[in-house]
Amino acid sequence: MLTVVEIPQWQGSLSPTAPKLVEGASRLAAMVPQARHVRVDTGDTLAETAARVRRALPQDGFIVTVGGDCGVELEPVAAALRRYGDRLNVVWFDAHGDMNTPATSPSGAFHGMILRTLQGEGPHDLVPSPALRPNQVALAGTRSLDPAEADYIREAGIGGLSGIGDNAVLYIHVDLDVLDGITSVGYPEPGGLSAQALAEAVAALAARHEIVGLGITEYAPSDPRDEEMLRRLVPELVRLCGASGPWQIERHAADAWPAWRLEERDG
Repeated sequence: MLTVVEIPQWQGSLSPTAPKLVEGASRLAAMVPQARHVRVDTGDTLAETAARVRRALPQDGFIVTVGGDCGVELEPVAAALRRYGDRLNVVWFDAHGDMNTPATSPSGAFHGMILRTLQGEGPHDLVPSPALRPNQVALAGTRSLDPAEADYIREAGIGGLSGIGDNAVLYIHVDLDVLDGITSVGYPEPGGLSAQALAEAVAALAARHEIVGLGITEYAPSDPRDEEMLRRLVPELVRLCGASGPWQIERHAADAWPAWRLEERDG
């Protein structure tokens, strides 16, 4: 069963538009058709919210997490890591690295630390166990890094999509600021992906790997044109990710019993 987990957390962001993330989470959830809907109310602290999310996450089925700020990914990714272990790779579609620590963050905002926290370095009450290794992380669409983030990425050897192993299963994170021209986000950055390019990148991943979770975050509604674009994009991302499991079964079956003639269309 497809489940949408709505987490209207905005307290991890210091953007002036952060409170709009509450409405954005609700709108994103409504864009996913034919899904069970679970809404997790935020607590007094980020740790309390994370505990509520941990209790609310379904134990089976495909889960789409919608935020809220990027910090809502803490428990869904941690749950996927506990389930899939070393096979899990996290693909981070985001204009920013989100790899600061409390010591290096210029702002102190948790949504800029979430991916580093998932790797075991972050606020002490939010670090999950087990933690991701750097080689389980792939960045995509990233184009704005703080100096400490750039140093860490280089030293840890974190790469892009080409470094994902053949046997990996994927959790895909989409911060909507990865898109070029979108204004309904807290920190828009020029030079991003088009909606079509993002969908094509996810389709290519889904054709090669099972996708075990999807997160979509940082929508602060302000422009009707963004809303119109997302009403097309979000269902397509969910469809592609949700179909990846059956596609992999078909691919393995075809490899085990090859056809005389093979013609591939749309993955």
